Amino acid sequence: MSNQTLSLFDISGRAMAAQLVRLNTTASNLANAGTISGTEEGAFRSSSRSSAQSWAMMARRLWRSTRLSLRQPRQQRHDPHPLADKNGDVWEAAVDSAAEMVEMLETSRQYQNNVQVLQTAKGLMLETLRLGQ
Repeated sequence: MSNQTLSLFDISGRAMAAQLVRLNTTASNLANAGTISGTEEGAFRSSSRSSAQSWAMMARRLWRSTRLSLRQPRQQRHDPHPLADKNGDVWEAAVDSAAEMVEMLETSRQYQNNVQVLQTAKGLMLETLRLGQ
């Protein structure tokens, strides 16, 4: 195999790994949506995909930093609950479920695109080998 072919598989593999990090982070955020805490510091704050160390995600950092600035703040509400503070207030997780679902759809589509790239490259390589016989 040529170095270009190895590079193609390497790039697609790394991009798929980055999408997996994004998908896991989004799933964690969605799993914690609606959770409450007795303190603002204890309330769940959605994780940032921009903190991942994958090079494939760096191109999206500018867009994501704009999106992060639009994230919901933690919400305080009065709710006599065992987790409530002395005033009877609880803090809800700062997770925008709709935005996280959009993130999940986009991530799965990008992962699928990388799978398609690998399938196309494999098909081209097989066809090239067939022609060489």
